Amino acid sequence: MPNVDPTLIILLVLAGLGILSHNNTVTIAILVLLILRLTPLEAAFPTVQKYGLTVGITILTIAVMAPLANGKMTPAMLMQVFVNWKSLTAIVIGIAVAWLGGRGVVLMASQPTIVAGLLVGTIIGVAFFKGIPVGPLIAAGMVSLIIGKT
Repeated sequence: MPNVDPTLIILLVLAGLGILSHNNTVTIAILVLLILRLTPLEAAFPTVQKYGLTVGITILTIAVMAPLANGKMTPAMLMQVFVNWKSLTAIVIGIAVAWLGGRGVVLMASQPTIVAGLLVGTIIGVAFFKGIPVGPLIAAGMVSLIIGKT
């Protein structure tokens, strides 16, 4: 039997989970990683690891801010966030999540072994609980609160 690459098997299993759970986000991400791994594009992994998170957060931020930029959210609507208790709650939660995400980045950089647990938890959350994979930084921030690392 030829040598079996365990990383490829893991990626294939994860792609299968993405397909079975009808989660296009996970499926596409894993398939892109498989393509990178199985082609000469593998040389791009260091770049993906170094800049992927920044690019992803930038794209997410663009999507979130698009209603403001395209005029669907007017300046008057934006000012209403300061007079509605639900919007004020959203502001406070937004601040807390951004702060946790910042702690998460520091923790993930200083303790890379935690990344594996976050990855497994995120994949389970996405594949089985219809989540979206935006939580690893926040999850790492929460872990940092528990283990006392900043």
